[in-house]
Amino acid sequence: MASHGVTRTVRVRTEEQRLQDLEKIKKYRDLENQIRTLVASGTYSLDVFELTTKLLRQNPEYYTIWNVRRRCLISCLLSKATDQQASDGQEQALDTKNQESDGDVLQSEIAFTMPLLLEFPKCYWIWNFRQWLLSQAIQRLPLPVARKIWETELSLVSKMLNKDQRNYHAWGYRRLVVAQLESPELDGKSMAEDEFAYTTKMIRLSLSNFSAWHNRSQLIPKVLQQRGADDEARAAFLVEELNLVRDGLNVGPEDQSLWYYHQFLVSQIVGDGIGQSITPALTVDEKVAYLRHEIDEIKDLLEDYDDIKWIYEALSEYTVALERLEQRTESKSNEASDLQIWLTKLRALDPMRTGRWNDVEQQAR
Repeated sequence: MASHGVTRTVRVRTEEQRLQDLEKIKKYRDLENQIRTLVASGTYSLDVFELTTKLLRQNPEYYTIWNVRRRCLISCLLSKATDQQASDGQEQALDTKNQESDGDVLQSEIAFTMPLLLEFPKCYWIWNFRQWLLSQAIQRLPLPVARKIWETELSLVSKMLNKDQRNYHAWGYRRLVVAQLESPELDGKSMAEDEFAYTTKMIRLSLSNFSAWHNRSQLIPKVLQQRGADDEARAAFLVEELNLVRDGLNVGPEDQSLWYYHQFLVSQIVGDGIGQSITPALTVDEKVAYLRHEIDEIKDLLEDYDDIKWIYEALSEYTVALERLEQRTESKSNEASDLQIWLTKLRALDPMRTGRWNDVEQQAR
């Protein structure tokens, strides 16, 4: 039996291996029960903290234990609020000492999660715990120190994305880190241009990087606004983006992520009312010209690729959009004929969505 093209193999265990596995399970359950018993009594001590270390190294997916670890950190490792009765000098010295101690604890915890993150890069709970640690850095440490920790975190995410360019957990976490680095809490400024350039780099490494294309689409309105782009600049920007994704489609027209980004750009041309338009000042005639050009470019792909459904889907949907822009009561004969051919091909290539192709046909009537 195979899954994703990989043949499954059945592991045959010896009796000795079976007994070893049972012993591991027993130790794991004993460890879990120890923690549960202590927590039930309201104990969040260093002993409990050490027990969470042992368990999480075995099973970082156990989110309840991450919560126990947080409670232990707050109860016995991180500093408490400064004594209100202390003198100003004593309070300042105590704050400095607490900040140094808290910094050491937080850095130690960040280091603890690193090997777990490398082994389990798509475990939500590790990412969530690191986010909590970084938020504690903002609350407890001087601004330059806290910012340095967050900047180091961004470098880490970049390294992880170099290893696994499509790790959507890491991409989502990157957006969170960037947003925090831009925030007043860390005396930040916009990183939109840098992040936009980063998506270009990642796309050039892998055209199939859906997350990079998605990030790019989210950054565009901010980038254009910060550039103070007028209508002419926006039109030039749109042409550049269309050329970029079209170059990708010429190489890999079977890549769904490229078509999604192309659809996003076309939606900006047509104006679907979702999000800020890249080129808000286009006339209807200009929209028609853009759309006709894209349809013609996609038609050229059929000379080399006649069995890729994404090509026919784009041609069908863009043709319907063109008819709406031109406010036709009925399709021109050639385009109507082409549309029927494309929909027939779609029904053959993707029969599971026949109802959808029927709907597209109805929209064209």
